[in-house]
Amino acid sequence: MAAFLTKNAPGLRTSPVKRGYWVVRKVLGETIPPPPAVVPELPHDEATSDLPIRDMLAKHRENQMCASCHARFDVVDLAFEGYGPVGEARTKDLAGRAVDTKAVFPGGSQGAGFEGVKTYIREHRQNDYLDNFSRKMLAYGLSRSLLLSDEPMVEQMKTKLAANGFRFATLVEAVVTSPQFLNRRNSSLRDKPAISQKKGD
Repeated sequence: MAAFLTKNAPGLRTSPVKRGYWVVRKVLGETIPPPPAVVPELPHDEATSDLPIRDMLAKHRENQMCASCHARFDVVDLAFEGYGPVGEARTKDLAGRAVDTKAVFPGGSQGAGFEGVKTYIREHRQNDYLDNFSRKMLAYGLSRSLLLSDEPMVEQMKTKLAANGFRFATLVEAVVTSPQFLNRRNSSLRDKPAISQKKGD
C-alpha cells in the first residue's frame, strides 16, 4: 500500500530500515531493541547520494553495534526497493541507477520484490505471522492487552485457523465465542448511572 510505503520513508529516498522494521515488528511480531543513542544518518536525498541505498546500508552494517538488528529487517525491505519514496513502482532510483530488489532472507532463502517477501513469510515465518495476527485480533476484540491466561486461547485460534483453511471468519468466530469475550467487563457502561424508567413508559 502506498500509505505504508510513504509513511515509512523520509521523503526524498526510500528507507529499508523503517519499512523493514515495520514488517518484522507489526506483521511478524518480533521485538527489536531500540537503536544506539548515536546512529549515523544516511543521506536524505537519494538523487544526490553517491551510492544506492543497498550499498549505503551495507556500509552501515559494518558497524557491529548496528549489524545484528539490521540483519533482521533490512533484507526484508530491500525487496521493496521497486517502490519509491511515495510508493510509486519504479525500475530506477531517483539518481537514475537501476533498482535491485533481490534479497537473501534470514535463514538463507532468496527472493525478489513483494512476491519474494510473501513467499518467504509463507514458507519460513507463517507461524510467526499467524501467532501475531491472532494476538492482535484477540486484543482488539477484548479491548485490552493480552494476559498470560490468554495464551491457551491464542493457541486454540491458531489451531482452528489451520483446520479451516486459514479463513478470516474462523478467527473472528473464535474471538467472539471465547470465554474472554463473552465475560468481558463493559467499561463504557460501568460508570454510567442507571436510567430510571417512568411509570407508564
